[in-house]
Amino acid sequence: MGMRQPVSLEEAYEICRCITAKYAKTFYLGTMLMSEAKRRAVWAIYAWCRRTDELVDGMQAETTDAETLFNWEKQLEATFRGDPIHASDIALADTVKQYPMPIQPFKDMISGMRMDLKYDRYQTFDDLHLYCYRVAGTVGLMSAAIMGFETKDPSVIATATEAAIALGIAMQLTNILRDIGEDAQRGRIYLPLEDLHYFDYTEKDLLNGVVDDRWVELMRFQIQRAREFYQHAEDGISALCRDARWPVWSSLILYRNILKAIEKNHYEVFKQRAFVPNSGKVLALPWAWLKAQTS
Repeated sequence: MGMRQPVSLEEAYEICRCITAKYAKTFYLGTMLMSEAKRRAVWAIYAWCRRTDELVDGMQAETTDAETLFNWEKQLEATFRGDPIHASDIALADTVKQYPMPIQPFKDMISGMRMDLKYDRYQTFDDLHLYCYRVAGTVGLMSAAIMGFETKDPSVIATATEAAIALGIAMQLTNILRDIGEDAQRGRIYLPLEDLHYFDYTEKDLLNGVVDDRWVELMRFQIQRAREFYQHAEDGISALCRDARWPVWSSLILYRNILKAIEKNHYEVFKQRAFVPNSGKVLALPWAWLKAQTS
């Protein structure tokens, strides 16, 4: 995947900073609230997540197949061994040395991309939950390793880590609700089919953008579920290092407000896109703690 490029560590971090500033304007402001070391580390992770997402959602998505993702995983392993190939991977290799973190969340995210190649429907909420964990809960884990904890108490750290995952999942569920119309145009339905059946609403109704009482009940149910994940996420923020709490709170509140915007639009997600005014551009796919932080 690309030639070995003789770039310095500074240049590598600068590449990651530019990717973050370009694609996640709101979040980029949030990184300015962190110490310089943490900020740079988060840019390195964001850049990797962004590039991973692009494989199935970006310009080169047409040519991405199982082999592409297999090679991407091999490249990730090389980076973790301290042998990065791509320029921005030089920054990631440095970051995982400064902030030791397991490779598994990164591999899990690649598995989430494999799900996107394979499925455009999810039967049950358990299936969807696994997808949300892989593409967004994982970022909660990556971020928590950088943000750090105030305490060394393992049970407090465990609670905070669970909360980090919950925030990623909450954000991903929020984006799924916000993007129902766009996804439907691409023939994708992320809402669990068992929930559609329960509310007597069909796939055809969804693809045709039918908004009626059944739809309203279905959406109320989905929004309530997302709010429960935000509630769970709140429980762990206090265990984070002080300099991380404010941006994380900001991101949680900003993102949760998208749910209010959907309600204000009377659950019409087919013709209009819910957004929070003046919050800057929020990217389509959340990277949990990394996407929607605001100043």
